[in-house]
Amino acid sequence: MAQSLASEYTVIAPDLIGHGDSAAPRGDYSLGAHAASIRDLLAAIGIDRATIVGHSLGGGVAMQFFYQFPQRVERLALISSGGLGREVTPTLRTAALPGVSPLLALTIRPRLVGALAQSGMRLRERGVGVGVYLQAAARALRPLQSAGARQAFLHTLRSVIDVHGQRVSATDRLYLLESLPTMIVWGERDNTIPLEHGRAAHEAIPHSRFRTLAGAAHFPHLEDPDGLSQLLREFMRETRPGAIEDGDWGAILARRSPPSRRQSGAAA
Repeated sequence: MAQSLASEYTVIAPDLIGHGDSAAPRGDYSLGAHAASIRDLLAAIGIDRATIVGHSLGGGVAMQFFYQFPQRVERLALISSGGLGREVTPTLRTAALPGVSPLLALTIRPRLVGALAQSGMRLRERGVGVGVYLQAAARALRPLQSAGARQAFLHTLRSVIDVHGQRVSATDRLYLLESLPTMIVWGERDNTIPLEHGRAAHEAIPHSRFRTLAGAAHFPHLEDPDGLSQLLREFMRETRPGAIEDGDWGAILARRSPPSRRQSGAAA
């Protein structure tokens, strides 16, 4: 999908710190820290403002990026995003439990991950939808063979999910997006994060657009890359870049903040 968009746009697809091929140093793996690392990357390569696209955990990072650095965001696209409600698949809740790291170390072996990837590829070639999930799982598990990467993954996971579900929510801040072009995209068969989270966010964000992909579940960029690419193209072609300057941010925050919160802030 990124390669398709790169024919018309400058596309930057970074690995988060501790994920993919990035290093996994000891440190902060909160959403705020990930957002700051994206800010630093953009600054280092000379990009002042961009359309920010985030999938799943990346959606939470994208929203946090906007909250911390609104002047750097032209548009926001959230793809099957986390951070918009409590519910999440039991698999992720289980992964957040204490003691999971040794279990991961025992189960993630090169032969197992390789077999998973091969099975996914064969099933995908036959048009079987579960093949995409097996390939995505293999791609996610492969870096976790490193102890440092496992710890980074678990630190990140536990910063947003516990045994009860998602513990970080952006729903009380969605009003801040009212002046920014925002699109929410969800796979209609998503069983990882409920489609209802996307619908509720769309209703809470004035002027946002909400799109679904009938053939996709939680990985639209893998299950329907052409469909998702087309939605992103339409979004960028049909909207003007938002522009929130530093001087505007205080007024945006104050306009919709609850009175009790404004009073307590003034007293502080």
